[in-house]
Amino acid sequence: MSDNRRLLPLLLALCVTLTTIPLVLGFLGGLHLAFDSFAHFRVHLALLVVVLALPLLLYSGWRRIGLMAIVLSLSSIASVTVPTSSEARANAATAQGEPARYRLLQLNLRYDNRSPREVLSLIGRVAPDVITLEEVSGMWRDELGLVESAYPYRIICDSPSPVGSVAILSRRPFLHPSTARCYNRGALAIATVKFGGTAIDIAALHLGWPWPFEQPWQIRHVEPPLTRLGGTAILGGDLNAVPWSAIARRVATAGGLTPIGDIGPTWLARPLPNALRRNVGLPIDNVFVKGGIVPLRTERLRQVGSDHLPVLLEFAVNPQGGEPGVMQATLGQ
Repeated sequence: MSDNRRLLPLLLALCVTLTTIPLVLGFLGGLHLAFDSFAHFRVHLALLVVVLALPLLLYSGWRRIGLMAIVLSLSSIASVTVPTSSEARANAATAQGEPARYRLLQLNLRYDNRSPREVLSLIGRVAPDVITLEEVSGMWRDELGLVESAYPYRIICDSPSPVGSVAILSRRPFLHPSTARCYNRGALAIATVKFGGTAIDIAALHLGWPWPFEQPWQIRHVEPPLTRLGGTAILGGDLNAVPWSAIARRVATAGGLTPIGDIGPTWLARPLPNALRRNVGLPIDNVFVKGGIVPLRTERLRQVGSDHLPVLLEFAVNPQGGEPGVMQATLGQ
């Protein structure tokens, strides 16, 4: 029995060491996207290290290792906080009076969603001004036709994949309908939408799974059109990447965008209970803003048959916060 007690801290220390390896590698995503795959699970790995390291504090010869592991884990968790940009704070501070409020709904529909009417009901209740959608399969093209009268301005991309493409639906007119474009086999759509006196580039993006899957290849193809976004823009999408990942940073850098990092977990594998999605899921449904966009509020809405939660962004537009969107991205190709 005493031998087992002596062996326990050794086994715990070994488990802590092995778990910290992918945790640390996740910070090296800029060197290779293979490491970035670990970054998506940074919070989960850090919490696991804490659970394994806490018992080591009870053993005098192992306390230093346990304490170092806990400090590393807490620092890793602190690193996932995405601060509000100084530009967004400045826009909010300079917004005069009671600005007009607009709504953008971001949702991965799930290509084989068995509850499409729940999605349509959500759209009717929330009544967003513009919607960015992913996994718009053939089934969803028919279903979205039911809200065409409410959202007559739209672009639904074609895709060779049965999972479907991205789409943008809008109550408000496109500035130049003929220049709304799709890119990378339906993974990216960009359209310029008129919000009062300001034209805003709206982008919908769906990246594939991280390395070793198609995400590294896709990011190289969507960066060029993102660099041509206008001065005021919003991008909503399922990046299959967390806001603090190298992939998300590349999206932000390419478009000159700032992530809204306080959305929270939105995705969880379908076999797991839906109740866990808001707490232990991955925050891979992202919204980015640029220029005169003033984010006022973000909210994760209730589940509507998809393995992703809908994300609602309420925002205002500060005309002095950036140049109006001019659909530079779609004029480029």
